[in-house]
Amino acid sequence: MGMRGIHTSINDIRKKVFAEVARLSYHYEEGSLADMENIPYRIIPGEVSTYRESVFLERAIVKERMRLAMGLPLRDVTEHAPVSRGAEECVHPEKYYQPPLINIIKFACHACPDNKVVISDQCQGCLAQPCRQVCPKQAISFERGQAHIDQSKCIKCGKCMGVCQYGVILRMERPCAVACGMKAIRSDEYGRADIDQEKCVSCGMCLANCPFGAIADKAQIFQCIQAIRSETPVYAAIAPAIAGQFGKELTTEKLRDAFIRLGFRDVVEVAIGADLCTVEEAKDFIAEVPEKLPFMGTSCCPAWSVMAKREFPAQANCISMALTPMVLTGRLIKKQHPGCKVAFIGPCAAKKLEASRRSIRSDIDFVLTFEEVMGMFEAKEISFSELESIRVPSSASSDGHGFSVSGGVANAVVNCIKNIDPDREVKVERAEGLNECRKMMMRARAGKLNGYLIEGMACPGGCIGGAGTVQLIPKAAQEVEKIMKMSEKAHAYESEYTDILTVLEE
Repeated sequence: MGMRGIHTSINDIRKKVFAEVARLSYHYEEGSLADMENIPYRIIPGEVSTYRESVFLERAIVKERMRLAMGLPLRDVTEHAPVSRGAEECVHPEKYYQPPLINIIKFACHACPDNKVVISDQCQGCLAQPCRQVCPKQAISFERGQAHIDQSKCIKCGKCMGVCQYGVILRMERPCAVACGMKAIRSDEYGRADIDQEKCVSCGMCLANCPFGAIADKAQIFQCIQAIRSETPVYAAIAPAIAGQFGKELTTEKLRDAFIRLGFRDVVEVAIGADLCTVEEAKDFIAEVPEKLPFMGTSCCPAWSVMAKREFPAQANCISMALTPMVLTGRLIKKQHPGCKVAFIGPCAAKKLEASRRSIRSDIDFVLTFEEVMGMFEAKEISFSELESIRVPSSASSDGHGFSVSGGVANAVVNCIKNIDPDREVKVERAEGLNECRKMMMRARAGKLNGYLIEGMACPGGCIGGAGTVQLIPKAAQEVEKIMKMSEKAHAYESEYTDILTVLEE
C-alpha cells in the first residue's frame, strides 16, 4: 500500500521541517521568529539542488511546509510576503490552525495525468493489433511500428489494456486522487491537484500517497511546545497505534521517559479510553439493535463517521454516539489533573479536525502525529538508547490496544456484548478505506446488514495505516499484536475505569 514505511526523501524533508519548527518553539523568546527566514537554508544548504530542478524551488516549498507545520496558512504566490507573516499570532498555545487542514503546495504539485490511458515505448507493434480491434472509438492507430492513442477520442474504457499481450498499455492516474475515497481531488486551471474542501474528510490519504510531497496538513508542534514550556502541565495521550512506530530502539518501556524528556508531565494510554468506548458501544448495541436501529456503526474513526453521516443521512443515527477513545481519555486525564492540558499523539490527520470541534476543544488541546513527534525527538536530540526502561503494566486491555488494527474495534465490542449477553450472536461486517466503507454503507442502507455491528476505518489496515504513521503497515500490525499479548487484562469490561464512565459522558 503506497509508500508507507519506505524511507524516501519526502520523509527526510518533512522530519527536518518538523524538527526545525520544534527547535524554534523550544528556544522561542519574544520576537525571535525572524529565524524562520534561515531555516530553509539549513534544510536545503548550498547552491545545487538535491531533489528538484532548482534549489530556489526546493527552499520555496520548504518555506510553505514550515508555515503549515506551524498551523499558518499558505502564502499567496502572486504577492510578496515574509515567511513569518502572521507567525506571532500562532505562538499562543490556544491557537488552533486555520482551516483548511489538508493543503496542496501548488508549485510542488507535478500536475500528474488525471486518468489517461497511454501506450509505453515497449509496444512491439504486433501483427494482430488486438488493441486496435477492441477499441470502440477507433482511437488507436499504428505509426512506425508502434501503437498510439488519440487522446481526443479515447474514453478510458481500458479494453485495450485487457487484450495487450505485452501488458504495455497503462492507465496513468493521480496517486492522490486514487488514494482519496471521497473523490475530493479535482484539477485547477493549470492541471494541478485541487481539493474540494466540501467533500474532504481530512483522512490524509492523499498526503501519504503524493510522491512529490506536495500535500501537507497543518500541525500544532509549535503551540504544543509553548504549552509544555508554560506553567501548565501537559499530558501526552498516546494512541495504541504507537507500538513500534519509532523503531526498535524506542521500546514500549522507554516511551514514558522519552515523552517526559520532551517536557510532558506524563504519558497516558488512549487504549484506556478505547476500553471505555467499547463498553459504551456494547451497551448501546444491546439496547438498540435491532429494536430501535437496524444496525450499528463504530464511532472511533472520525473520517469514516463523517463520511457515513454526510453521505447516508437517513442512516446517520445508526453510527454510534459513543465518545471516541481520544475524547474519553482526554476527559479522564482532565478529571484526574484539573487545569492540565492534553496532547493526543496519534497516527491520524482526521483527529486534528475532530479535536477542533467546539464540543471537544475542552477535552483535547493538541493533536500531534507520530511523524511530528519524531521531529520533536530530533530537536531535543534525544538518544533512544540512553532512555530509561520503566515497566508499567498497561491498565488497558488487550482488546483496547487492538483498536488500532482493522477489525480490532468490532472484536472488542463483540467480546463485551458476549460478556453481558452470552447467548447473543453478533454478526460483524468491516471495511477499510473510505471507498470500501461507502460500499458497506450502501449494503446497510439496502437492508443487507440488519442486526450487524459494522466497523469503518478510513485507512488501510486501520489506524496503523494513518497519514501520520512511520512504519510499514504489516510491521506495525505485528508490533500491536505483541503489546496485545503482553496485556494483563484481556477484555474491555475488565477496565478499572468503567465505574466513572457515566461521569465522563456528561
